[in-house]
Parts: sequence; C-alpha cells; structure tokens
Amino acid sequence: MSHTVRFSDGTELQAEPGEAVLDAALRRGVTLPYGCRNGVCGSCKARLLDGEIAYPEGQPKALDAQERAAGYALLCQASARSDLRIDLRPGAYGGLEPRTLTATVAAIEEPGPRVRRLLLEPDEAQRLPFHAGQYVEILLDDGERRAFSLANPPHDDRYLELHVRYIPGGRFTEHVFGGLRVGERLRLEGPLGQFYLREDARRPVLLVGGGTGFAPLKAILEHALAAGDERAFELYWGAREGAELYMGGWAEAQARAHPGLRYTPVLSGPRPEEPGRRGWVHEAVVADHPDLSGYDVYMSGPPPMIEAAKAAFLEHGLDPERLFYDAFRFSHE
Repeated sequence: MSHTVRFSDGTELQAEPGEAVLDAALRRGVTLPYGCRNGVCGSCKARLLDGEIAYPEGQPKALDAQERAAGYALLCQASARSDLRIDLRPGAYGGLEPRTLTATVAAIEEPGPRVRRLLLEPDEAQRLPFHAGQYVEILLDDGERRAFSLANPPHDDRYLELHVRYIPGGRFTEHVFGGLRVGERLRLEGPLGQFYLREDARRPVLLVGGGTGFAPLKAILEHALAAGDERAFELYWGAREGAELYMGGWAEAQARAHPGLRYTPVLSGPRPEEPGRRGWVHEAVVADHPDLSGYDVYMSGPPPMIEAAKAAFLEHGLDPERLFYDAFRFSHE
C-alpha cells in the first residue's frame, strides 16, 4: 500500500511501495532539490521528522553516520515504510536555476524522415531538475547555442530526450544527421523557459503541436499521465504528411490506454488518401471546440503556426492567461 508523505509547508503526496520519495514528488509535480539522483551528491538531503524509511539500494554515500543519527535522509534513495513527515518546503524550489552540464550521447534514433531522437546521459552527479515542457541549449565550441525542448518527463530523467529536425545548412543539425556518434560528449545549459504544465489548474487541457513541437507536449503528457492528473487531455499534432508524425504510434497507444486522453492527427499536405484530419492544426481545434473559454491550451511549433493559432484561439474565447506556448525558431532565422 502507498504511504502519505507530508512536508513542513503542508504539501502532501502519496509514495508507492519501494518508490523513492524524490521520484514520488517528481511524479506529482512537486519540485524538490536534487542533483545526481544516485545518492552521491547530497543535494536532496532533508530531515525526517517522523516515520520509517528504507534504502533499497543500500546506504547512500552522501549520508554519514552522524547525519543518519541526526535524522537526515537522502530523498533520491529513501523509500517510505510508513507515513512520513519531512522538514522541507517544496515551494522554495519552484524556480529552477539553470546549470551547465556535460552529457554523453547514449542513443541516436530515426523515428521519422528528417528527425533524429537523441538520448543524452548526463555525467554522474549532474542530473538535471526541470519542469515538463522546458528546454535546454546545446553549447557549441564557438559560444553559439542551439535550443531544444526536453521530450522526457522530469520523473524519467536518466536520459535527456531531444527531437532534432533536419535544417539544411544548419550547423548543429548537419552534424547530428551526418557526424554525430554514440559516445560523443555535449555541453548544455538548462532548464530554460516558462513553458511547462501548470499543476494548479483544473480545466481540461488542449495540447497543440506542429512538427517537432510535439517534443515538449510529449513530456507534459507523460508527466500528467504518470502523476494521475484527472483532467481531460486532448493532443492535436499537425504536419504536412503522415510520415512527419514521427511518434504517431506512441500517441495512438497512449490514447488507447488512457480513457481521459484523445489524440487527433492533422495533415496539411496534398495527399488526401492519407488517414487523418485535413487542414491546419489550429483549424481542427476550433472546429471541435468553438468555445475555448473553459480550456487551458499549450502549443508548440513553428512561429507561423503559433501566430495563426493564437489569433484563432483568442477569437474563440480562450482566456489569454490560459494560453501557454513555445515557438520554435531555427538558427538560420
């Protein structure tokens, strides 16, 4: 059975059997301090006021005998064996400070034409706290930067997942598609941006993406599903042709597995024989939802899509305070 974890600011969450307290917090969107997530750095140290914990992986290195005797625990390793009270104020960590770290390319996948899915493994003791939907910047040798949204949720951060679209002549993307190899090391900075799921809202959520703008929406959706978010979610993903919906199978599988999720692919190209809605993705949204006054909308994609969608959504009653968006601009722009 699960156990209740109560923090000193009144925050409560449920931790499943064998689940680390930090993992349970991230799954519920509760921001706690952490660094390595393997018991080495000590960033997640907090004092246990009441309750019993266990360390399934053994006593962590960053906690000495004196600290254990004083009641301190490492939340990235500690699992609850009873209800817990912990002297920590999660609200103090809502604003995550960007940091610079080095990561190794662990995998390069080709989920669709002109798209690469990169899995980057941060160096030991350099795990990256972030909110679902935020982005990082790859730091190039000459000081230039390239921004990419994180496509993985915060609770699953062993690898940082990036979706890279091929841009002809793009310095970094040409390297990704031509010379990047598993084992190469990259420097990056993050987390960055204010595009992330607002946990305090209760309205149904529309996720609207174009092309690789799907990446942060995937992170938001995975986070919400893992957290047991009870809001209704609808994902609209637009592209020219079906092959450009490079993880459409994943989206369809999630919709089948979760009754509260609906997925609508939208194609704008000249091939009417392809399955899916036709036209622009924002037009499909307003056709299905002519009154948007009761929704939260998160959208991500190229600037022309964002501008067209923003105008249409506001015209159909969306509260501008409930519109959150991330526009993808490519380096040559």
